[in-house]
Amino acid sequence: MVAFLKNDPELNFKLFVSADGVDRLHLAENDPRFEVVYFLRSLTLNEHVRLKVRVTETNPEVPSLVPLFKGANWWERFVWDFYGIRFTGHPDLRRILMYEEFQGHPLRKDYALRDRQPLIPERPIKDIFRGPGTSGHS
Repeated sequence: MVAFLKNDPELNFKLFVSADGVDRLHLAENDPRFEVVYFLRSLTLNEHVRLKVRVTETNPEVPSLVPLFKGANWWERFVWDFYGIRFTGHPDLRRILMYEEFQGHPLRKDYALRDRQPLIPERPIKDIFRGPGTSGHS
């Protein structure tokens, strides 16, 4: 579906705008529990489209859009970090804002706010900032 929207010359939805997650735990119709929401834009048509993918709690996993849109990389990492939804085929699926030892996914409705997180030793800045667009040097 997404490849068609991007590659069809009449539609031309070539601009990946953003992606986000939704935890539907407390909604009346909460099955499946999660959604991944994508926003694409066609500059040719001056239109946007919102795509929703429902994701089960037992297997929170969807195919990555990074092979189609490089700009989906950090958006998918955010959704993984905060909702725990895995993106199969993602080239570098790791936390983007929380530290690697962080336990849980803080935007899930059942995340225990009062739980304590493990303390970790301070790391050199070059070990924190790594990846595309970063030099890895402090």
